[in-house]
Amino acid sequence: MTMVAIGVGFAAIGLYHGYIHNAYAGLRVIAIRGEGLGHLRINKAGWNAKGKLEPEKYMFTREETEKIMKLVGEEKDVVLSTPQMQVVGTVTNGATSTVFIAQGVVPKDEVIIKGDWVVFKPRAGHKISDDVLYGVEMAKDLAAYLNMNAGSNGIVMAQTLAGQVNALDMQVSGVYDTGNDFSNDKFMRFNFKFAQSLLDTQSAERVVVLLKEWEDTEMMRDRLLKKLKAAGIDCEIRTWKELSLGYLKMKSYLDMIFIFIASIVLGIVIMTTINTMGMAILERTKEIGTLRALGLKVKGVSLLFTLEGALLGFLGSIVGILLHIVVWVIIRLFPPHYVPPGFSEPVPMFIDMVPWMLLLLVFCFIILSMIAAIIPARGAARKNIVDALGHV
Repeated sequence: MTMVAIGVGFAAIGLYHGYIHNAYAGLRVIAIRGEGLGHLRINKAGWNAKGKLEPEKYMFTREETEKIMKLVGEEKDVVLSTPQMQVVGTVTNGATSTVFIAQGVVPKDEVIIKGDWVVFKPRAGHKISDDVLYGVEMAKDLAAYLNMNAGSNGIVMAQTLAGQVNALDMQVSGVYDTGNDFSNDKFMRFNFKFAQSLLDTQSAERVVVLLKEWEDTEMMRDRLLKKLKAAGIDCEIRTWKELSLGYLKMKSYLDMIFIFIASIVLGIVIMTTINTMGMAILERTKEIGTLRALGLKVKGVSLLFTLEGALLGFLGSIVGILLHIVVWVIIRLFPPHYVPPGFSEPVPMFIDMVPWMLLLLVFCFIILSMIAAIIPARGAARKNIVDALGHV
């Protein structure tokens, strides 16, 4: 029963860690691909602090943008560098108006950034293209509020960098789901040139960089920062972790739950093992007395029970690994679906197989079982030999 308790605790911790390991990978893909953040975002120095107040002073000129893209593209670990622009304004169907937030992107580059991220594929119509500059993509709730569908015409209005109000005709190319309830009622996506025309500028707000491997993000930031500054471009570079509002908060939340659950499970396992070893030692008091009478020291008796505890922890871990594999296979074949907080669509739940975590758990459970065995064993070994031999 103790080995079963250890096995169940082992599997519970291992499965939850596999779940959050998969969740971290999913959140990373959502930030880099889904939100279109890329791995790095290059802004002119001071943009983060003052760019919203004086955007015209903290945007890259056309020449600077081309120079940055050329320098960044020379790096072998870079897949893509592309200019982007954010636009905030008002959209109307002629009868109803509402506020929108739009990303101005280069369509062919955006296809590479999104990759296989299916949530952002238009539900109706098609994506924005380089051929139809006035075509836009509209989030589904925003489209529903304005009673607009693929092919509908409207007008977008925004303040130019010079402070004047500009208005352009637009046509809804496609309606899409952002994947988040909080953004489905306000997001749009423009062609980059259309966004520039609306703001009456040839500048770019930022250059987004996509890398081959996300692990190279920090290293590449330092390298590009030195390279661009050496080329006379004063800029600031932020990573996808710094830009994503949800990743770090969600990771911290999941980490805290993992620590809480693991602490409870380990506490139960330790108390179960202590109780089992305590009963086993109590029933073998005479044998302990005999060993002590034959000359075995306290350390020797403690070592015997410590090894027994270690064996108990090891066999329990083997049971846990088998149970973990069975549940992992079942979930892999028949994944349950759920709607995470803030999401608008159900997603399948997957659990990653993380071998290094299973080995770490085996080591931890063996050590904890040894500690749980030492506690009652030392007390029994120190008992008077005569009393131990006469124990009933």
